[in-house]
Amino acid sequence: MNIHKSEEFSFSPENMKRAQEIMTHYPEGRQQSALLPLLDMAQRQNGGWLSRYALDYLAQFLGIAAIRVYEVASFYSMFNLKPVGQHLLQVCTTTPCWLRGSDAIMDTCKSKLGIGLGETTADKQFTLVEVECLGACVNAPLVQINDDYYEDLNADQMAKIIDDLKAGKKIEIGSQLGRKGSAPEGGPQVLCEIVK
Repeated sequence: MNIHKSEEFSFSPENMKRAQEIMTHYPEGRQQSALLPLLDMAQRQNGGWLSRYALDYLAQFLGIAAIRVYEVASFYSMFNLKPVGQHLLQVCTTTPCWLRGSDAIMDTCKSKLGIGLGETTADKQFTLVEVECLGACVNAPLVQINDDYYEDLNADQMAKIIDDLKAGKKIEIGSQLGRKGSAPEGGPQVLCEIVK
């Protein structure tokens, strides 16, 4: 079944089992609180986006008005209400990333892919979006591609990541400088030795 042209949606048997288990985490009569994890699960099952049919299904599944599902799905940028490419490039442009060069990263993505913001390449491989804070400001600038973070980027590194994705190569996630977590560039600067 081509999910992008589907006029129906229902959880797969595996996801139905997971959905029912998720619902047990909420008090009786409060199952609608499971909406966020169920939206995420439906989006993953539906190829990275939420169709109207998926949203209506969740409303019925949770026994709530469809408008409540639409409101939540349209509020959070992590939910896609139209089809996306295989690689969803989410470029953070909040102040810390912008100060460290996210404009150059965005320009590189646009020129290498030949698309603008909110667009998908003709081969359906890449979708480019701008997002607000991804929460790893200390390793700015960064891009989230699907579920993975690529931090401490520059334009050349972003171009290589795009080329590697096109070639189907495995890409090292995390800091592109090799730093661990939020350690300073160049490694620890203080408390480098143990004093007895």
